[in-house]
Amino acid sequence: MKINESRKIQNKYRISSIRAQWWDYGWNGAYFITICTQDRRHYFGEIRNNKMILSEVGIIADLLWHQIPMHHKNVELGDFVVMPNHIHGILIIDKKSNINDIQDGETGNALSLLSESESNPGAQRFQNIGKNTISSIVGSYKSAVTKHANRLGYPHQWQKLFYDNIIRSNNDYQRISDYIVSNPENWGKDKFKTGDKSK
Repeated sequence: MKINESRKIQNKYRISSIRAQWWDYGWNGAYFITICTQDRRHYFGEIRNNKMILSEVGIIADLLWHQIPMHHKNVELGDFVVMPNHIHGILIIDKKSNINDIQDGETGNALSLLSESESNPGAQRFQNIGKNTISSIVGSYKSAVTKHANRLGYPHQWQKLFYDNIIRSNNDYQRISDYIVSNPENWGKDKFKTGDKSK
């Protein structure tokens, strides 16, 4: 997917509680997502010879991420990796624009920021429950992993918040994709690495 040049907006890597109030996280775009386990525990497996060896919970986390497009309309997946205590993935929201969508306010992109409207998408976020927003997609995914892990008797708990980043250009997209793919071989210097706090 080509990242529209109009999406080049000022943004920084941040936790979900410090989000851009002028940006609607249901708008078309590519988003870099990181979700950590509670206390960075190694629920998902381990790195051996620069490769990720998935535990049972790691397999669940991997399978359910790939099922996201089945449960959320207009969502595509970019690169994705499960690490011992976190996951990295790219979610792409790509609603097909038509005049009715625009009139109903269902589809947006960075061009909407040029509007003279006084609306504040961030303030309305929790009124959009059920729509395809990054929060609803990630929340559903986290819940599904926890539910299936618990049902099968595997210990697992997510950190409450998650990290997200709006991908602003094709160069950023490629850089982030490369980072995700090479994450297992760079585990030794990964900023999310902690001592082995497995189960």
